[in-house]
Order: sequence, then C-alpha cells, then structure tokens
Amino acid sequence: MANDPTSRHPGGGNQGENQGEGDRESAERYNEATHEFVQSGNVDDAAEHAAEQDPQEARRSEREAREHAKEEDPAVHRDYEKPVN
Repeated sequence: MANDPTSRHPGGGNQGENQGEGDRESAERYNEATHEFVQSGNVDDAAEHAAEQDPQEARRSEREAREHAKEEDPAVHRDYEKPVN
C-alpha cells in the first residue's frame, strides 16, 4: 500500500495513524507551547502590543487570516504518484 494516501501524513508524526476527531499530539504541542509562553513572562508585552494595534487593521488582519483558513489544503487532491518538491 505504498501509494495509499491514508498511509501518509504530510506533517510527519505517526503517519497514517488516525487519531479521530482531535489530534492529541497537536493538542499536546499547543498546550506545551502555551505553557512555555506564559512561563516566559512575555504575556504582558504581547498584551500591550495587541492593545496598541489599530482596531481596523486588526479586523483586516483577522479577515485575511480567515480567508486563508478557507483555502483548500493542496494535499487534499495530491497526486501521490508524483514526488513532492
């Protein structure tokens, strides 16, 4: 099953292992990174920086980010016979 798309995972990790409706490994990495950020003491600086941002610019940035989130993942229709660049 070398060409079976379900046996490959573009992000690495446990390739082909279906974790169901929640990726526990990604959640764990997120939680660890969040914990490290909070422990770093940079939260207040980040909050000040966010408070200084122009509200209209923040809305534009959020809208743009949401549009990118709607884009289809190129791996969805990937030809697994072709090598990845």
